[in-house]
Parts: sequence; C-alpha cells; structure tokens
Amino acid sequence: MENNNTNKQSIIGFILIGLVFFAYMLYNNYQMEKYSEQLAIEQAMESVATQASEQLAAQQSDSTEVSQITPQTAVVADPFIIDAEEVKEVVLQNDYLSLTISSLGGQITDATLKQHTKFAPKEERNELVKLFDPQSAVFDMSFYVKENLKNIKVETASHNFTILPTVVEDEYQRVTLRLPFKGGESLDFIYTLHNTKDEVSDYMVDFDIELVGLAPIMANQSSIGIDWSNRSFQNERSYKNENMYTSLYYRHPSETGIEDLGVSEGNKSKSVSTSVDWVAFKQQYFTSAIIPQSVEFSYADLAYQTLPEKSGYIKEYSMAAAVPYTPQTDSYKFNFYLGPNKFPVLKKLTDADGNTLSLERVIPLGWIFSTYVSRWVVIPLFTFLSKYIENFGLIILILTILVKLIISPLTYKSYLSTAKMRAVRPELEAINAKYPRQEDAMKKQQATMELYNKAGISPMSGCLPMLIQMPILIAMFRFFPASIELRGKSFLWSDDLSSYDSILDLPFNIPFYGDHISLFCLLMAVVLFAYSYMNYKQTAASQPQMPGMKFMTVYMMPIMMLFWFNDYSSGLCYYYLLSNIITMLMMFGIRALVDDDKVRASINTKMVNTKGKKSRFQQRYDELMRQQEELQKRQNR
Repeated sequence: MENNNTNKQSIIGFILIGLVFFAYMLYNNYQMEKYSEQLAIEQAMESVATQASEQLAAQQSDSTEVSQITPQTAVVADPFIIDAEEVKEVVLQNDYLSLTISSLGGQITDATLKQHTKFAPKEERNELVKLFDPQSAVFDMSFYVKENLKNIKVETASHNFTILPTVVEDEYQRVTLRLPFKGGESLDFIYTLHNTKDEVSDYMVDFDIELVGLAPIMANQSSIGIDWSNRSFQNERSYKNENMYTSLYYRHPSETGIEDLGVSEGNKSKSVSTSVDWVAFKQQYFTSAIIPQSVEFSYADLAYQTLPEKSGYIKEYSMAAAVPYTPQTDSYKFNFYLGPNKFPVLKKLTDADGNTLSLERVIPLGWIFSTYVSRWVVIPLFTFLSKYIENFGLIILILTILVKLIISPLTYKSYLSTAKMRAVRPELEAINAKYPRQEDAMKKQQATMELYNKAGISPMSGCLPMLIQMPILIAMFRFFPASIELRGKSFLWSDDLSSYDSILDLPFNIPFYGDHISLFCLLMAVVLFAYSYMNYKQTAASQPQMPGMKFMTVYMMPIMMLFWFNDYSSGLCYYYLLSNIITMLMMFGIRALVDDDKVRASINTKMVNTKGKKSRFQQRYDELMRQQEELQKRQNR
C-alpha cells in the first residue's frame, strides 16, 4: 500500500517536472524568436540608412549645387502579408452606376449615379451625383492572425491589394482584389456589378469576402470587425431641406419597422447591442446601404456628424460593427445598395432567402394612416400616371382632381352641415338671449344640443370630414418632398419641382422666411386666404361666435403657410394651390345645388316629426348635464 502511494507520488512528480521543462522550452524559443526579429529589424534599418548615405554621397558628388535631402523613414511591412507595390484603381459600370475601386484597402472610393445630376441651373446640370467622397470613404475589415505565438491585428484599409483581371460578361462585371499572405493564404474581395437593364439589380453591388486558407493562421476570435464611413455631398439646392431628410437608418432582423438616429444639425451617435440586418447612409433622394446576406451584424456603433453649410457636404457617417466568425468560416456575402430612393425599387429588394428588406421605409411617408394612404394610393397612382404622362405638372393636376373627387362626398357633407347651421341661426340667437349669464352656460349648452337633435344636426358633421381628410393631407405633405420622381422636373417657371422655385433672391435673410421668394408658395398663400375668407363668411353666418375669430380663421393660416412653405418643394406648394382652387370651385358648385330655403323647410319638418323625441345620444347628454348641474348645486351649497 505504501509502495503504491510512493509510485503515484513519483509519477506526479515526473509529470510536474516535465510540464515545467516544456514551459521553459517554449519561453526560451519565444525569447530567441523575439531577439531574432529585433536583430532583423536593426539590420534592415542599418541597411536602409547605409543606402540613404550612399545615395546622398552620390548626389553630392554629381551636383555642384547644395540640395536639401528629406530624410527617409524606414518602413517595415507586416512579415506575413505581401502588399502590392503600386496603388491602382479599377472601374466597373453599367447604365445606372459607375464604381471606382481602389487597391488601397480594396474598397469602393467612388460611386457615381449616371442617371442623376447635382442641382444646378437647368442648362448647367452636367455634374453627376456622387455617393462617396474619395477623401473620406473608408471600408475596413479587421481580424487577428497568429504569428510566433502573438496575435497580430490585420486592418485591410491600410494594405494594398493586388487587382486581378476584370471578368466582363453581358450581364455583369466582376473584379477580385487579393491580399496575399506569405504562407500562400489570401484574403479576396470580390465585387460584382450587374448589367441587366433593371434598376433593382443594377443598383445592387455584390460584395463577397473569401478567406482562402486563412483558418490555420487565424487567432482565436469570435467576430471580425467591419468599419464603414463616408461623407455625403450636398446634392440639392436647399441645404436646410436636404439636411432635414438626411440621417442614418438601420433595421433589426425579422422586423418590418426600421430605426434611425433622427435628424439633427449637430452630431448623433448610438450603440446597438443587438443584431442588425442592414445599415443605410440615407440622403434626401439617395442611399448607400450595406446589407449582410449570409450573416447579421452582431452589434453596431452608429454615428453621424453634421457638416457646416456651404462646405459642399451634409453629413459624415460612420459604422463600426462585427460579424460572427468560427474556424469553419471561409467566406462572407454582402450587398451594397448604391442608388436613388425610389419606392418601387427599394420595395423589391430582398435578402438571400427572398425576404423583403423593408429598405423602402427610409422614405418618409408620414405616420400611421397617412403611411398607408401614401403606400397604397398616392404612390401607385403617381407611378401609373408617370408611365403615360411626361409633364409632372399635369400629373400633379390629375392627382389633385382624383383626390378631390374621392373626398367630394365629405366636402358635400361638410357644406350641408354648415347650411343647416345657418338655417337654425335664429333659434341659436334666441337661446343665447335666453341664457346671457355665464352661470347659465350649462343650460345654454343643453338647449343648443336639444335644438341640434330636433333639427337633425350632428355637431361633429362639420369636423368629421376634415378629420377623415387629414391622412390624405399629411400623405401629400410627406410625399412631394420625398419623391425623387419630381427631382429635376420643371413646370412653368419652376426648374425643379422637388425644390423651391425662387423668382427673386433677396440680398438678406428674413427670419423664419428665408432669402428668396417662392412664387408657388406666394400664390398658394393668396388662394388660401381667399378660401379661408369664403369659408369664414359661410361659417360666421351660422355661428354667432365666429366674428371674434376672424384673424385666426382668415389671416393666421395663410401667413403661417407663407413662412413655412417658402423653402419647401414647389411641387407641394403647387399641389396645395390646386387643391384650394378646386375646393373653392366645388364649394361654388355645391352652393348652387343646395337651396337654403329647402334646407330650412326640411329642418322644420324634422323638428315637427321629432317633437318630444330624443335620440340616445341626446338622452345620454341630458343625463350627463343633469348630473353636472346637481354636482354644481351641491358645490354652491
């Protein structure tokens, strides 16, 4: 028994001695390799210094003039990567998009939209829209590799790739940029630009990353970093308006809604700790989006910085994210969407499994009901009309007429309610005379409601049509400034229906108004004043309390619209101008059809037939008034 214990202790002792010896051998090898590396670096620096001295001596001996020589700094490349010697660029293009890809970082440095120009006077629109600023565009993939028991970080943005020959086919162009490692491994960036003559496909760039033989030298890590940043040019006339529609968007997997950083004139940032499906750098009419197809971003740090007006830029975006990595990972698939914010195009974009990306939601269409009106009524109708009519001013006119026809029953009902109110004005004045004191306000209200019940007038009949129309008004308000279809389209004196139409540039800035005069906005305000005055005259005849609200009803809204809309889309001002004109014409037509005497006769008949009868609403209202009256009496006691 004692011998067995002795044997066990001996075995354990030998094992411990072996482990210590093995650890010492590893440490000794590590120190020797470290010393060898340091020695090699010193020798390389000494060699470079010697060459520089020899060159300097040769130059001094060959020249009679004394020249100043800039000292050369020795640069020691990563010992495991073979960088290309010269920075080169390759261009891929189709009918819609032109890409410039640099060997430095293997990244897209320029994306030019061949179908869209930057804002300028109509005769000078020859500068194409660029989504990337080559000076600020950065795409960096970062990961760790093992080198002599050390983990060394690789950042692709600082390495120069080798550009392989471009493959050109009828339906696509493809180029591979390779970063070779000294052990024969490589990191390949593969860009594919389609040429199918279809906007949905041709604005999407396939971006495949292949880790060729890298698994044995990859360090132990669970993710690979993806950093993307860029600066957006100012492409529209109004810096203020473009900035208001420029932000950074993203979406969580399997969600239909999207998130954004909001709009600000300063800086915004957000750390998203959960998975992200895609990230979009969105401008007013154009978007650059990165879309992982085989994986999801495990997290994302997002930010933008608003750049000063007259700098030529709007915002500078940045994204720091990560994708999962395992030793079995040998490739990643991404897409870049680099194109316009066209609703029909963005709506068709899908992931690798055919699921919608919901990227069309970067286009602001309003809230709740107005979003549905825009998605299912306004946009399809506008798209349908634009297929057959080239004049967008005419399209807006037809769209306005159709919208007014749809809501014409509500307009008629609203006018009829006003006519009924005019018919019972004598009775309303009698009630006001019967209850002149403030203490009798409840009795006066009760008597008024009883009159409305007998006459068949609903207090909400005048307001309800306006409430129902609100989603349509909001939908139009959001649609026109966001619709790229109007961009660059001229009508009458406006050379761009997506921007304001300046007929006079002022040499000074008026607070809350601007430094220009928009004629469509001015005409809209004048017509709105005429409509408000006409509506006020009709309403004042039916409601005795209206004369005291003349300023608010007639003057306030046109003045607010004049200041508010002066910097807005001329297409939107044109729509509201037409809308008010058509509404006035409809009101004149309805007035000709509705006879006030017949309305009064109908109300008298109604009052006789309903004498002594009360509707359920009237009964509930009377009960509520009775309870409030008793409560007030108890409080007075």
